[in-house]
Amino acid sequence: MEVEGGNTSANDAVARKIPIQSRRAKGCPSSFCYFNSFSGFSGNNHVFYQFTQQNLPACKPVLTPSWIVTTFLLMGVIFIPIGLVTLRTSHSVIEIVERYDTECIPEKFRGNKENCGGILKPCLNENLHNVLRVPSSKDFSNKLFTFYVYKQSKFPYVKSRNDQQLLHGLKSNDTSSCQPEDSSNGLPIVPCGLIAWSLFNDTFKFIRESSELVVNRKNIAWKSDRNHKFGKQVYPFNFQNGTFIGGGSLDPSVPLSDQEDLIVWMRTAALPSFRKMYGRIEEDLDADDVIAVHLMNNYNTYSFGGKKKLVLSTSSWLGGKNDFLGVAYVFVGSSSIIISLVFMLLHVKNPRPYGETAYLSWNR
Repeated sequence: MEVEGGNTSANDAVARKIPIQSRRAKGCPSSFCYFNSFSGFSGNNHVFYQFTQQNLPACKPVLTPSWIVTTFLLMGVIFIPIGLVTLRTSHSVIEIVERYDTECIPEKFRGNKENCGGILKPCLNENLHNVLRVPSSKDFSNKLFTFYVYKQSKFPYVKSRNDQQLLHGLKSNDTSSCQPEDSSNGLPIVPCGLIAWSLFNDTFKFIRESSELVVNRKNIAWKSDRNHKFGKQVYPFNFQNGTFIGGGSLDPSVPLSDQEDLIVWMRTAALPSFRKMYGRIEEDLDADDVIAVHLMNNYNTYSFGGKKKLVLSTSSWLGGKNDFLGVAYVFVGSSSIIISLVFMLLHVKNPRPYGETAYLSWNR
């Protein structure tokens, strides 16, 4: 660019059309509007301009060694007691776990899975008897929850369902996701899909001192599922009418929103091994009580190596027995304290004055 003689180049003329900022209170110079339209924001929106240029006031904490050490130490002091309380609460839950599917197959069938037939076709449809004993010095004074433990997997299986059909019934026409259990004998199936088709159908009866314990099977499903995911006017239709019967059957006169065993089963688990609620025994059990269990082993898991267990469990304010949350809290708290001690030792051994520019990379 030439200065002498008053001549300026074309590039200088263009550069003068882009001022750094506007000093006018009202209006907008054409050059400034051109610059802002090119940059993607309006010149009158001063707040937006400050935000895009990162000129808004903000809190910028300075992470000094003392702040870091104190923060990690405080995390450890808070997390470890929470973890210990959680573990203590989890250990207060009493559980009786018994696997019951190992005695129903004769010796000649136990090593030959093919003789069991289809995956869900019962090998032996007979009553089994088992005995559960309440641990000594342990009273089941709360509601006793009955669970069954099972193993499910395979991505096509968990995707074989139609949530719109569960809510609206035959009004939902697209059941392609339910294949191969979307229709039978030319008629649609409600509820469709492999998950509903393989409904768990083992039954349990609990007897203590010749008197049967009543199992309450109401309110075992999530309230949100009953009210918002299963229709109150949707009834089973053409269910388990095919040539190959899967699991349990449904009462065609009861809406899906009231068939809670189906609702519990349709909420698939994230992991292959899981437990689902079967019901609640609302009677207190004393220590050393002997409970005779009569069960019907209908649901076959032998052809694919599955396992079934019966679980009697109390509950706490955190739910069932699960040590993961408590162990996670203790681990995070202990790690935070260790990190704070390491940072403290490093700071004491190699102190660094605050604001010392000699430690900057370009000054080394």
